[in-house]
Amino acid sequence: MPLPTPDPSVRFDSDAAIPYAAAGVVLPVGLAGELRIWARSAMLVAVLCVLVPLHYLFRLVRYGSPFPMYFLRLATRLIGARLNIHGVPLKRDVFYLPNHVSWFDICVIGGVTGSAFVARAEIAEMKILGWMARLNRTVFTQRTARMNIAEQINLLREAIADTWSVVIFPEGSVTDGHSLLPFKTSMLSVLKPPPPGMLVQPMVIDYGPVAEWIGWLDQESGLDNARRIFARPGTFTVNLHFLDPFDPHDFSGRKAIAAEARRQIEERLVKTLGKPLRPFRYDLAMIGYVAPKEEDLNSPASAL
Repeated sequence: MPLPTPDPSVRFDSDAAIPYAAAGVVLPVGLAGELRIWARSAMLVAVLCVLVPLHYLFRLVRYGSPFPMYFLRLATRLIGARLNIHGVPLKRDVFYLPNHVSWFDICVIGGVTGSAFVARAEIAEMKILGWMARLNRTVFTQRTARMNIAEQINLLREAIADTWSVVIFPEGSVTDGHSLLPFKTSMLSVLKPPPPGMLVQPMVIDYGPVAEWIGWLDQESGLDNARRIFARPGTFTVNLHFLDPFDPHDFSGRKAIAAEARRQIEERLVKTLGKPLRPFRYDLAMIGYVAPKEEDLNSPASAL
């Protein structure tokens, strides 16, 4: 249920703001926050004015333009993230399967890998990010319309031919960095059979102490979430873990592939967090996820 009135004592960038965001209630970012939003937006537009013409000139010669990747890398830093990369990312012929926390994952992962993405349709409505995502051959999924899986698979194959790597978020939605939803295996149908030479590399994206705050929860609009992140003061650390790649030909179908990726991701998340994963606390109606009841969340088995 939405909270009726924002508490004026709660800052938008504090942990106390999380229940408001989960309920879709917008807390004011204040004058300083508005100035950060405008300043960061202006810097991103200035970067676009340089990189977009270079991108289109490059595309006159060949595919695989690096300029969307450069933009996402700069956007990640301008918005305040400082990356630590662990492990070695494959350069091409790879499906990356990461956990999913926020639309900002696209900036972080895309800025490192230059991959195309499979992402929720709401990102397409987020102006600059949606436009840049299209430049990078992102495939947008319409969860409510049940977009034809065969059409998505065809779009994925085109993206692979263009960028040589694709990121699929197998949870189908975002969480809070402390949870891991059941994997949706339908989009892994593109691996049936696996394209020749393609490997799968699981990934973990860890936002540390700000993970739950930065999460894009189902009741919050993409614009409101973006405003919160753009308005946040200071910097925050993001750890990006590239786990052991494996050959999907060694597994009997997409469910087995998803199970191996999830095993690696959960193992690394538990190690990174230093505690067991917890059940996700909020309903996700668009994918049919119902959160455990409050008494179950507070039980010893789900303790933080």
